Amino acid sequence: MQQLQSKLHAIFPGFLVAALIALAGQFIAEHYGAPAMLMALLFGIALNFLSEEGRCVEGIAFSARTILRFGVALLGLRISLGMTQELGWPIVGMVIGGVILTIAFGMLVGRFFGFRRRFSFLSAGAVAICGASAAMAIAAILPKDDKSEQRLVFTVVGVTLLSTLAMILYPIGISDIGMDNHSAGIFIGATIHDVAQVVGAGFSISDEAGEVATFVKLLRVAMLAPIVLVASIVVRAAGRSSDDLSKRPPLLPAFVAVFIVFATAKSFGLVPDEISEMAATVSRWALLTAIAGVGMKTSLRETLKVGLPAIGLLVSETVFLAAFIFAGLWFLGPGF
Repeated sequence: MQQLQSKLHAIFPGFLVAALIALAGQFIAEHYGAPAMLMALLFGIALNFLSEEGRCVEGIAFSARTILRFGVALLGLRISLGMTQELGWPIVGMVIGGVILTIAFGMLVGRFFGFRRRFSFLSAGAVAICGASAAMAIAAILPKDDKSEQRLVFTVVGVTLLSTLAMILYPIGISDIGMDNHSAGIFIGATIHDVAQVVGAGFSISDEAGEVATFVKLLRVAMLAPIVLVASIVVRAAGRSSDDLSKRPPLLPAFVAVFIVFATAKSFGLVPDEISEMAATVSRWALLTAIAGVGMKTSLRETLKVGLPAIGLLVSETVFLAAFIFAGLWFLGPGF
């Protein structure tokens, strides 16, 4: 008991700072329309010095790792397999294909931008699945090195900015080409990176488009567990030697296992809607707190060293996903 109290005492100051930053980010988002994730990240970066030494160090690390995994696990309570029947299997196949092919595309072209597999997979997974949440989940299972935090922060900033830009531009383009509300919702949900921006863009077109977009987006979120599971298996198998077995990531990270259990329970109707909605709120606050912790652990000067090639990779992955979904809707039409 005394050991637990000591641990909580060590964690509390840093966690409290991260939670306050999350509150500040949400306040800005609600009153000025800025993305909460991006605001929490930027506020955290501004307080980077707190993670270098002092009483906040341990709590900041706890927020950036443990709270992150807790938030990702809770996303499972938003997913239900019954959602696919309403959408139709051809569209479901197209959305899943878009996720897989975007990751494959990112892994393929990453080398042309000068990046190895870690950043290529991290960026492509964030673009393909669910933006900042996917980036943090993927980063949690990748082997760590001195550039891990730098890659994660750049990816979160990049996909959030691109997602915000898409939230503004995509509805305008959809209106110009005459896409109907149902197809518009599918396109929005299948291409924009972050859930909040999907909701904003979809409902800016119509209620129908907003509902369909949210539904499709959650289908992409459901791909998070299998993608992370496969990546965990690959990373674990890539251990250098049998002497290094203790350092390999677990075959199935605990937070991914919980995600799968929650999603299964939701699919079988074992989770009331009230619980699911409450879990979604808790998950969002957990991820906001986690990204604040990640921000505080990151030096902006080091992050900016990633440079133009990383921006080019993120943009190319975003364009590829949008082009694939647009072509799929055109083929499956009529939606125009």
